Amino acid sequence: MLNQLRLDHANMARMLHVLQLKQKTLVQGERPNFKLMREVVDYILSYMDGFAAPLEKVCVERLQAKAPDHSALTEQMANDYRELKPRLQRLSSDIDMILMDNVLPMDRFAEDLKDYLEAHRAYLRHEREGLFPLIDEHFSQEDMEKLREALPAGAEQELERLQQAYPELYAELRGADVPAV
Repeated sequence: MLNQLRLDHANMARMLHVLQLKQKTLVQGERPNFKLMREVVDYILSYMDGFAAPLEKVCVERLQAKAPDHSALTEQMANDYRELKPRLQRLSSDIDMILMDNVLPMDRFAEDLKDYLEAHRAYLRHEREGLFPLIDEHFSQEDMEKLREALPAGAEQELERLQQAYPELYAELRGADVPAV
């Protein structure tokens, strides 16, 4: 189960890397593929909805019971994750405006995207360095099964759908050299 969480973590890092490549294109004054960005943002938003709530519920409850001295970390991580969503929703709205040919300051959009990417990468770093070791140390096999039951089953299928619908995205996901977060 922890391996699945790590795989999901790596997939999210790849998605963020694709957005970072598009952000760099913007900074260079070029127009990135906003439709591709729309798909990535939509994927992350739907994943956050399906993943964040069950993970938070199971992890926070279990860790508060089994490792109460770490509850501040788990609560802070849950808050940090919840704060990512409004930022991404604002970016999603901006992408919609761009796709409808509305005027939007690209420098502001690029800066907002950069800020979001930094915040999400910081969260992934805390997840990898803080949450995963706590889960590994304190979760029993029964806890891991409850976590597995709470998590959405469609993440890999969604990546396959993106592969078929957006071969460019798939190529970037599989071919990009994703830096460690």
